[in-house]
Amino acid sequence: MTIKKRSAVFAGIIVLGAAVLVAAAFFALSASQHNENSGDALSGKDPFAFVRSMEGTVPDGQIRQADGDTLIVDNALRRLFDYYLAAVGEKSLDAIRTEIEKELDAKLSQHAATQAKNLLGRYLDYKRELADIEKKPPSTSPTPGTNSATSAIKARLAIMQQTRQRYFSEKENQAFFAFDDAYDTDAIARMDISDDQRLSDAQKKQKLQTLDAAMPASLRAEKEAPYQVIRLEENVAKMRAQGASDDEVYRMRAAATTPEAAARLAELDREDAQWKTRIANYLNERSKILSDAANKPATEQIAALQQIRNQMFDSNEQKRLAAYE
Repeated sequence: MTIKKRSAVFAGIIVLGAAVLVAAAFFALSASQHNENSGDALSGKDPFAFVRSMEGTVPDGQIRQADGDTLIVDNALRRLFDYYLAAVGEKSLDAIRTEIEKELDAKLSQHAATQAKNLLGRYLDYKRELADIEKKPPSTSPTPGTNSATSAIKARLAIMQQTRQRYFSEKENQAFFAFDDAYDTDAIARMDISDDQRLSDAQKKQKLQTLDAAMPASLRAEKEAPYQVIRLEENVAKMRAQGASDDEVYRMRAAATTPEAAARLAELDREDAQWKTRIANYLNERSKILSDAANKPATEQIAALQQIRNQMFDSNEQKRLAAYE
């Protein structure tokens, strides 16, 4: 859970709008209907208290309306939808949709909320169709100078864009997906250059530099954002190696991001430390059991190991133990 939380915090620090170009990125909503955990949504400040993996996070994106009670459709609204939809697998799609609609009703006038709910319904239908399309991936022949993987990505992008036209107006398409399309187009252009065997290394370098020079500032910031996160945590590791205190690490993070994000990351640091301590204790106990039961039947060894697992970890945590054993 900690890894997922940390990723959610980073997503709140920077705007991550990388587009979907590979098969795994298609949102398999239809499969989620059978994965709902028990329990109703809880009221309070934490909008994700009803999903354990999102505890301590806040919704990405904003809900806005114009003075005339008209919904403002933009990429931030789509990010809000996607934030809640990340709970698929822990809650049913119906439960998540209900939670989104509660948020819309709370933040918008009745007219704007109705518009937003209509848009949400079409967005979910669009996601379902993408999931169905992915079950039958397009068969394409590589164009000269490209490989089959690049051709498949181009075909998927074309299908996604064609599918959107059936669910969204041109204005909605621009508001929701313009940045993603720019990101995808740039990524595909770079793949084409890399794959083109007719180009020399020098020619490839020149073409890539041309793309870099033409890249919009917003797209450049998007591509650099993951590296900023990596550099931030590298700096934290260096500071800790040099004996920096938790307060010094917090102040560095707060200066680089926000005080709120720094506080959430500090809490995740504490969770990480607690988890590592628990793993160390478990491995120590495991070693003792294997040593004491070396001459006993394998069934007894397995039973003894499972007993300490049950004592030290819940069922979800036990799924992670194999990585440490």
